Amino acid sequence: MTAETRPPTSAAVLFDADKLVLELRHDAEGAYHAFPDDGPGAPGVPRVALSLEEALHARIRPAGTAEAVLRAWSEGVAPRGAVALVDPSAVPPVRVRAGAVVIRDGALLLIRFTRGDGASHYEIPGGGVEEGETPEAAVLRELDEETGLAGTVGPQIARVWKDGRHEHYFLVAATGEVGPPETLDTYGGTPVWIPVEELPATPLWPRRLSWRIEHWHRTGWPERPAELADSITELGPPCGW
Repeated sequence: MTAETRPPTSAAVLFDADKLVLELRHDAEGAYHAFPDDGPGAPGVPRVALSLEEALHARIRPAGTAEAVLRAWSEGVAPRGAVALVDPSAVPPVRVRAGAVVIRDGALLLIRFTRGDGASHYEIPGGGVEEGETPEAAVLRELDEETGLAGTVGPQIARVWKDGRHEHYFLVAATGEVGPPETLDTYGGTPVWIPVEELPATPLWPRRLSWRIEHWHRTGWPERPAELADSITELGPPCGW
C-alpha cells in the first residue's frame, strides 16, 4: 500500500463559533457525518455545523473518535485540530452481543445485579451471538433464557462498540410474563421493570444508551441505528453525552 492509498490515521476537529464542523456523507444505510481533513474539504462533499445537542444525536464516524470529542466537548474542553481516527467497528470483535429493548406500560425490562454491599447495576437483557446465528435470532433466544418472554424483533436502534465487543440492540415486542427465578439463566441477576423516565439516572450498562432510550421513547426511535463507542466503566454518574 502506497502513501497515497493508505487510509488516513487522523482528521481535524474544526469549529465554526460554537458548532462542530463535519462532512455530510452517505453510504448504503443513508446519511452520516464524518470528521473532515484539515483543509478545504473534498469536492462535492458538503460541510455542516452542528451544536453539541445536534451532534449528540447525529451518526458520526468513526465512533471512537466521536466519543472522545463529544465527551470532552460536553465537559467544556472540546479538542481542536488534529485528532486520531479510532474506529472500533473496523476491529474484529472478541464477542458479538445482541440486546433486547423491551418496553411495557412505560417501563423498560432490565436485569438487576446486586453486589454484596447492596449496590446494584442494570443490564439490557441479551447475550452472545452463537456461531451461525443472526443477532435477530440471538436476541429472542437470550430474551427467553433470561426472562421467559417470547417476542418479535423490531428495528435495530443502536450499535455499541465496547472493549472489543460489537453489540446490537433491537426493539422487541414481548409477550407473556417474566418466568420464575429458578427457570431463568441470568447469571445471578433478577429481571425488573424500571420506569423509562428514570433511565438517565439509572446505573445502566451500556451507559451511553441510558438517556437515549428515554429520549427516543418520548420523541421517536431513530430511523437508522445509533452508532456509539462506550468506554464508560463507572455507571453511577449520569451520562448526558
